Amino acid sequence: MLETSHPPVYYISPRDIAQDYLQTAPGNSWCEFKGQAKYWSLDVDGRRAENAAWSYPTPSAAFADIAEYLAFYASRVDECWVDDERVRPQDGDFYGGWITSRIVGPFKGGTGTRGW
Repeated sequence: MLETSHPPVYYISPRDIAQDYLQTAPGNSWCEFKGQAKYWSLDVDGRRAENAAWSYPTPSAAFADIAEYLAFYASRVDECWVDDERVRPQDGDFYGGWITSRIVGPFKGGTGTRGW
């Protein structure tokens, strides 16, 4: 999904994710476009990544196609890939875009960009 001043966010079908490693994380956030987000932590062989992913269980009608799909923060897991290229995480701790050599900024996330 592309949003203004963001690199792409990849929403992945829950059918394509090993659910045994996911645990509901406390808290939520609100997007004025998509609605209320739910957060997920990963626990793989005793290695834990807190709030590593988010989803929209009941998004607004315009985003119904991503209901229950999960998006992962590239900065909170060991690595993410698009085809054969390793993703560079978007700066900051709020946005979860995946940056590859084909994606050109500027992007929100770095110091002084949150108010764009």
